[in-house]
Amino acid sequence: RIENAMDGVAHLTQHAVPPGETFDYRFRAPDAGTYWYHPHHVSWEQVARGLYGALIVEEEDAAAVDRDLLLIADDWRLDDKGQIDEKSFNALHDRAHAGRLGNVLTVNGQPTGRFDIKSGERIRLRLVNTCNARILSFEFEGLTPTIIALDGQPCAHIPLADGKLRIAPAQRADLLIDMTGDPGSTSAISEISQERLVAAEFAYLPEVKVDAKERPALVLPENGISAPYLAQALRVDLVMAGGAMGQLAQASYNGKDLPLRELAQTHGMVWALNGTAGMTEKPLFTARRGQSVVVKMVNETRWPHAMHFHGHHFRQTGDKPGPWHDTILVERDETKEIAFVADNPGKWMIHCHMLEHQAGGMDTWFEVAS
Repeated sequence: RIENAMDGVAHLTQHAVPPGETFDYRFRAPDAGTYWYHPHHVSWEQVARGLYGALIVEEEDAAAVDRDLLLIADDWRLDDKGQIDEKSFNALHDRAHAGRLGNVLTVNGQPTGRFDIKSGERIRLRLVNTCNARILSFEFEGLTPTIIALDGQPCAHIPLADGKLRIAPAQRADLLIDMTGDPGSTSAISEISQERLVAAEFAYLPEVKVDAKERPALVLPENGISAPYLAQALRVDLVMAGGAMGQLAQASYNGKDLPLRELAQTHGMVWALNGTAGMTEKPLFTARRGQSVVVKMVNETRWPHAMHFHGHHFRQTGDKPGPWHDTILVERDETKEIAFVADNPGKWMIHCHMLEHQAGGMDTWFEVAS
């Protein structure tokens, strides 16, 4: 939720940094939590090449854990020589389907991540999905993690009774895990979205055990996000259309209504938000500073979309307020309604974080008046 001038969206908040030039990002980090950064210029290629990093903002008082660990998961599309498959960049097929899916998974840059821990320790595991498009599903062998934060924001504890976690591109989850294995044993973290594979493992040090006394509940301090007032909220519809097996016949692009064949073959556009492919000159909506906003997202496509909002955190509407997010997965044929307070002035992007979907038309923006 930093200031708009530091948001780094090429052609919206600043020009892309030219080769050989520099730009200093200077900002105050208002929220403790787990974040990450990446380019917003040709992001479908630059992120796939590994241009990103984690950004951890620590709480004023350190959380009561024995170890704070980071797990950055990514999948890479490699060719038969083990190099990044450059020929497949910008493929129209990827844009119109699930996005660029890799064939090799890494954790912290390694084919199999390894965490040396002690039996009895309590750890905080910060998990980040940096994949271009893959929705990751993790299973923690013999452990019961508890979600304590999502997308950087603390949340009411969510125990994963089955040890499984599903996380979309750009999402983060902070897990609290009591390490209950025996000294000298191992516990796998498997990725199970397709065939099961060991993504990482906890390796218990031999003959070492921490005295796990009764521990107080870990409650992370909230970051002070204002709750939206739904009764007087600005209401906005965001309808997603297009993609393979979709019903999109035409869409507006650069102010012209074009048939899907021309959109795809000439411009690489295969998706539309509210009937428009790609960024527009006018914002999707303009909100007064401090105004509550409700966005109803309707997925009329045959594919899931990880919808990411810049500059704000939101939560789903419903009987009980849910966790705060900045990225939410909207499944095929699903409708989700989210709400937030537009309290951060500037021009803010909304896009699908399946980066090929963004490149293929799924991006727009909103403005918060100063």
